[in-house]
Amino acid sequence: MPIEVLDNDLTEQRLNQLNHALGSGMFVHVRNMLHDMAASDIAHVLESSPPQTRQILWQLIDQEQAGEILEELPEDMKDHLIRLMTPERLAKATAGMDTDDLAYILRSLPDAMFRQVLQSMSAQDRSRVEQALSYPEETAGGIMNTDTVTLRPDVNIDVILRYLRLRGELPEATDTLYVVDKRDHLLGGIRITDLLTCNPNASVREIMDAELEGIPVNMSDTEVSQLFERHDWVSAPVVDEEGKLLGRITIDDVVDVIREDAEHSMMGMAGMDDDEDTFGPVVKSTLRRSVWLTINLFAALLAASVSNMFEGTLEKFATIAVLMTIVPSMGGVAGNQTLALVIRGIALGHVGQSNSRWLIGKELAIGFLNGMMWSILVFLAVWAWKGDMALGGLIGGAMLINMTVAGLAGASIPLILKRFNIDPALAGGMVLTTVTDVIGLFAFLGLATLFLMNHAM
Repeated sequence: MPIEVLDNDLTEQRLNQLNHALGSGMFVHVRNMLHDMAASDIAHVLESSPPQTRQILWQLIDQEQAGEILEELPEDMKDHLIRLMTPERLAKATAGMDTDDLAYILRSLPDAMFRQVLQSMSAQDRSRVEQALSYPEETAGGIMNTDTVTLRPDVNIDVILRYLRLRGELPEATDTLYVVDKRDHLLGGIRITDLLTCNPNASVREIMDAELEGIPVNMSDTEVSQLFERHDWVSAPVVDEEGKLLGRITIDDVVDVIREDAEHSMMGMAGMDDDEDTFGPVVKSTLRRSVWLTINLFAALLAASVSNMFEGTLEKFATIAVLMTIVPSMGGVAGNQTLALVIRGIALGHVGQSNSRWLIGKELAIGFLNGMMWSILVFLAVWAWKGDMALGGLIGGAMLINMTVAGLAGASIPLILKRFNIDPALAGGMVLTTVTDVIGLFAFLGLATLFLMNHAM
């Protein structure tokens, strides 16, 4: 923990030094400071800077560092900085870049610039790009790298060790070498630790793990991240429908997927894009947020229309106006607890058609029990506060109804949205809030109206 605090303080200190140097016009000093910083630290500084400062810093960065820095940046900022680069500079920056990152950058370019960048690339890089772009972005093929080391099954371990020494270095995050046949079909794998400790006279076939299975190239990146988490993998091979080895996925790419999914869920609960730039332009940020604010306004008007239906009740029973917000509020909190639980379960692959009914039943029961408990408590509180047992009974009954419905809605809404290919993290919170507000107000004011009608009779 102290190390993390120290790193954050050091980054903040560097950011202050850079801002001070820029404000003083010491651009050469800023360039030297950036040259001595790691790519990840520069990316953090760019993310923490306003747009104008960010553009100046980007112009002062060494071209040799540009590719590594782009790999560390979020999508929105990456797209913005790429538009500031010439095709020649972009081609130079992407030379040697991981295949998945290279494919993402080129996908975001206009057609004319895309062709210019391809023409500026070497034949080898151009071939890597064409292969990477042949797979959808959010699949195993879209995040895999082609830098694999392959072996033949009939070769001795001693020969493999001599080959690796001559090679000099291995691709990053290499923990397993893959065994393939003459047609590049995956036969198994050998862990580096086994390779170094086994009998050098043994053949690859004798010590390889023949049960090693490849990840299908069309599997979604979210499913890939779940497999890595479940099996504690460092890397895994990617194969096509025929079992031919295409590349490998490493843990650093999976961490990016997990982080993006987490950011997407967090930002989606607020109705915002997961690539929202903290220091983005005012107008662009305003337009992005206005979409969900507009939808929320219509949802609020729907809830207000329910109150308007019972205008006569509110006029006759003024105390209701003071207390009626309690019911939607409690239902909203209870529903959001269930909603968050179910969305997480869907994201982790724990919730599906086989167990969704049981989960809905469970959350419905929890909603009912919570409703019973809190309706009794609020009944006693209102009775003691206002001295009115009937009013306490009204709000208690409405709370029981709304919290039961909230449990049902919190469990079923994300499942329904998922079935219609709508992201539950993005739309679930708004739909749930509308349901709990409408049902809460309708239950409370409806019971109050019935009470007044019976009392008048």
